[in-house]
Amino acid sequence: MVKNSNELFIQRLRERFGTAVLDTVIFRDELTCTVRKDAIVDVCRFVKEDPAFNMKFLSDILGVDYPEESPRFEVIYHVLSITKRARLRLKIRVEDGETVPSVTGVWKSANWHEREVYDMFGIVFTGHPNLKRIYLPDDWEGFPLRKDYPLRGYKDEYNPYGEEKE
Repeated sequence: MVKNSNELFIQRLRERFGTAVLDTVIFRDELTCTVRKDAIVDVCRFVKEDPAFNMKFLSDILGVDYPEESPRFEVIYHVLSITKRARLRLKIRVEDGETVPSVTGVWKSANWHEREVYDMFGIVFTGHPNLKRIYLPDDWEGFPLRKDYPLRGYKDEYNPYGEEKE
């Protein structure tokens, strides 16, 4: 017997996606599901369209760098259902240089979120309609939220105001 919405969500995801659901954690009544990278688009579409979930709102997509772990990066999707007053966190793990399928076909709002993750971590989203830097200049070297990024950047001479250094 299913006790609450988090347990129902886990049951529905496991029924639909089986071994593509790698891990589930409920902490402080918040559900986090780690899924295989190749299933992320289908899982996102399912939680958006399935009436048990009704997760119509993509709140955020973010990256996390764990340089000592393998896979190195996590891409985390925060989604919620306003009508059900429920939240869900989906995670995938990716190695440096691996690509991630874009979820812009599921939520149009993923566009800028994925561009931000690309700009800050260098994670490439395949199928994205316009994957380019969103914050930094096109000629910026590196990805500043990676833990191996130098504290002073790669170019000491960069000046955001365009003035010459003395």
